[in-house]
Amino acid sequence: MSFPVTDFDERYRAISARDTRFDGQFVTAVRSTGIYCRPSCPARTPKPQNVTFYPTSAAAHEAGYRACKRCLPEAAPGSPAWDIRGDTAARAMRLISDGVVEREGVPGLAMRLGYSSRHLTRLLTTELGAGPLALARAHRAHTARMLLVGTAMPISDVAFSAGFASIRQCNDTIRDVFGLTPGELRARRRLPASAVPGAIDLMLPYRGPLDTSGIFAWMSARALPGVEETTATSFSRHLRMAGGPAWFEVSQDEEARLHLRARVARLGDLAPLVSTARRIFDLDADPLAIDEALSAHPEIAPLVARTPGIRVPGSADPHEMLIRAMVGQQITVVAARTALTALAEALGERTEDGLLFPTMSAIAEHGAEVLRGPAARIRAITGAAAALADGSLALTVGDDGPEQRARLLAMPGIGPWTADYVRMRVLGDPDILLPGDVALRAGAAASGLPGEARPLTAWAERTAPWRSYLSAHLWRAAPVRPVGRRRTASGSRPAPTLDTSTKENS
Repeated sequence: MSFPVTDFDERYRAISARDTRFDGQFVTAVRSTGIYCRPSCPARTPKPQNVTFYPTSAAAHEAGYRACKRCLPEAAPGSPAWDIRGDTAARAMRLISDGVVEREGVPGLAMRLGYSSRHLTRLLTTELGAGPLALARAHRAHTARMLLVGTAMPISDVAFSAGFASIRQCNDTIRDVFGLTPGELRARRRLPASAVPGAIDLMLPYRGPLDTSGIFAWMSARALPGVEETTATSFSRHLRMAGGPAWFEVSQDEEARLHLRARVARLGDLAPLVSTARRIFDLDADPLAIDEALSAHPEIAPLVARTPGIRVPGSADPHEMLIRAMVGQQITVVAARTALTALAEALGERTEDGLLFPTMSAIAEHGAEVLRGPAARIRAITGAAAALADGSLALTVGDDGPEQRARLLAMPGIGPWTADYVRMRVLGDPDILLPGDVALRAGAAASGLPGEARPLTAWAERTAPWRSYLSAHLWRAAPVRPVGRRRTASGSRPAPTLDTSTKENS
């Protein structure tokens, strides 16, 4: 299967087969009915001459179509294109999902992307069929639908949680997009929902298969007490949102469904929090496309067969991710967790029931009092925190990948491993290989691939654009080593550099 699909005939074959793999990648607008559907809609397949395909639901809205009441295309997983692509349109979609338009308006979105509002509107309209306001409106409609059917929140709270300026605006948009009133959408709710004010309890859609045991184990090995809690089937954490402290838990039930429970201090933080949870669990990935592409290589086909649907975990907060990566340089997972736990306990902000990871200002001012290790390394960490705190170093989910990497490499103490690892975790870049990583190279050698950086890099080029997922498989294949001070591949102790070959640990 090619990815993403752009050809009309290929898309038409997908809707004729009602192929769920394409849900979220595009929508099908039908001129004879005035509605648009997800590719797997169970309704009768329309005639080709009546079909127009749009890359986003916002484009279908702008063209005058409303969402199908039967398949509810807004309930599909998000498009994996926004992770695969690094262009302006993809970066804009990630930032819109993160709530930037609600917080900063279109001018703020445009400034983050380096364009004027007018040029950005023209660019997105050409690329996606809708401008930033229409795209944000579609995202608000999706969030409102999700909250209406997944929670018992009052409709007035739903309106403001979704980012609408007024209840009337929410009602009008729901009717315009779905052809239903908010009350009629709510009547479709099938699952019991929490009635706690400011809380949600809903299911997270995803494309299967999903390696949940692997991702929960990943979280468990790195969880910071008080900040994060894990079990074999759940992960929860406290985090800082724009409106104040928040908490969420993602858990898997006996039917392999993922449930999200969350609490926020401000209702407007709910939608960005849902996006954060989805990003952490890489839920918008297309695992069948990824597994198919990687399985084409006999050397790693057994790894894919052993762990179908592997995911590359995202980050809860870009700034926190950089600090965790820098603290984890040159040391084991256990040692990094110990150091980060001490940092969080000493400098983190305590809430009623948990602990928030320290602010960058706190780390910049007091990190040297808590962190242990070479002085140059501590200066590098506190210096990066200071740059993040004062804005001289920008790090967001909407960054341009190469520009972000260049900014990070310009910072003292940040080398290629850290910069690329942050790109993988913060941007969800699917095509990152970390050839300097000891565990990754050990996994490669154990799998019959080159165990040295240069030949492994050359071999891995054939797996583009999925090298991040190759990395995840190689980490999984690495032989378990006794806990202790990291050694280089030759067995000697490493030189005291700030960024070198390391076991993945953040």
